[in-house]
Amino acid sequence: MIRCIIIEDEPLAAEKLSGFISKTDYLNLIGIFHSPIAALSFLKSNPVDLMFLDIEMKELTGIQLLESVKLDSKIIITSAYEKYALKGFELQVSDYLLKPITFDRFVKACDKVMNEILPAERSNLHRKVFIKTEYRLEGVDSSEILFVEGIGDYRKIITVKKTILTLQNFKEISSLLPQDKFRRVHNSFIVSLDKIDKIERKRIYIKDHIIPVSDSYYIDFINGLN
Repeated sequence: MIRCIIIEDEPLAAEKLSGFISKTDYLNLIGIFHSPIAALSFLKSNPVDLMFLDIEMKELTGIQLLESVKLDSKIIITSAYEKYALKGFELQVSDYLLKPITFDRFVKACDKVMNEILPAERSNLHRKVFIKTEYRLEGVDSSEILFVEGIGDYRKIITVKKTILTLQNFKEISSLLPQDKFRRVHNSFIVSLDKIDKIERKRIYIKDHIIPVSDSYYIDFINGLN
């Protein structure tokens, strides 16, 4: 069981998270705190595996808490504002849930934490994938893929050695790739997280290529960087 607490100064938001936790078999809720100061006092003598942490609270913001105290537990930020996502990544949080939070998105974040706590269950190795091109299947090592770009009816798979053109759609290609190594960042792009050189103003730089990150994919993309 993963022992978790909620730090949330809005009672209704805390109640919603508590309900989600009660539906998730591997989570054990051991405390709800409307005050981050009270939570810090609790943490001094009670080990916790996972914290659901709100950002904008009166006594102490979630960001200030993370910056001021060394915590051994995993952190899932819960916020109504996407502007803190990049800061959350810098502070190495496990996930960033944007309110209003759906149960499906909640479970996805918690599954990610479970895999971090139990690394043996992770399946993050690169592998060879086979892409349909014209009348053949072309094998490519997924570790060599830089990004996938959609152009009209075609998808271009850009690798370190060559470019492969295919009619397979993004859903089909994504299903072939290691899920923790690649991320959809735009309706027209999937990128390899390992190949990113830098991120600036919602633009990804991979070698000589500049790839946009659309608003609808931004939060999941930032979470995937962890």
